[in-house]
Amino acid sequence: MKFVIIFGPQAVGKMTVGQELEKITDLKLFHNHMTIELVSPYFSYGTPQGKRLVSLFRQEIFEEVAKSNLPGLIFTYVWAFDSKEDAEYIRKISELFTAHGGQVCYVELEADMPERLKRNRSPHRLLHKATKRNVEWSEQDLLDSMNKHQLNSVPGEFTHEHYIRINNTHTSPEEVAEAIKKRFDL
Repeated sequence: MKFVIIFGPQAVGKMTVGQELEKITDLKLFHNHMTIELVSPYFSYGTPQGKRLVSLFRQEIFEEVAKSNLPGLIFTYVWAFDSKEDAEYIRKISELFTAHGGQVCYVELEADMPERLKRNRSPHRLLHKATKRNVEWSEQDLLDSMNKHQLNSVPGEFTHEHYIRINNTHTSPEEVAEAIKKRFDL
């Protein structure tokens, strides 16, 4: 089993790349907004209740997939490298899969800010992420998070054996998905 974690800042293209990777592999996509959008009609993700519910749903899905006969899972995540909690979360979910004999593959995406701001307003993103449809708020949140957190690793900081870093500013999601598939033999 392969557990592919696609991480990077908001609007870098994690979900879209994950969708393309799902099309060309046997892996299923579980993008981070699937749980956020499920919970958000009741509790904002920023509230303790929202975070607790999102975490519970994700954990249950990870546990069931890790012990299943599925070929694997693609998960997307905004990982703040300056957050010990985020590092611990990634470690814990990775260990769920390795404990069952799975291989964890880390995919870091990066893109230039003007491109990310453009993608933040794309109809495809807004179709799949209702909580991002207030584009002015979403854009400000994107900018604020870049000032508050380190959302890409420093080159050389992340050295896991099964890792690839891709700048997808000028690369199509299909090309990025093909590169990931080839790198990890998916």
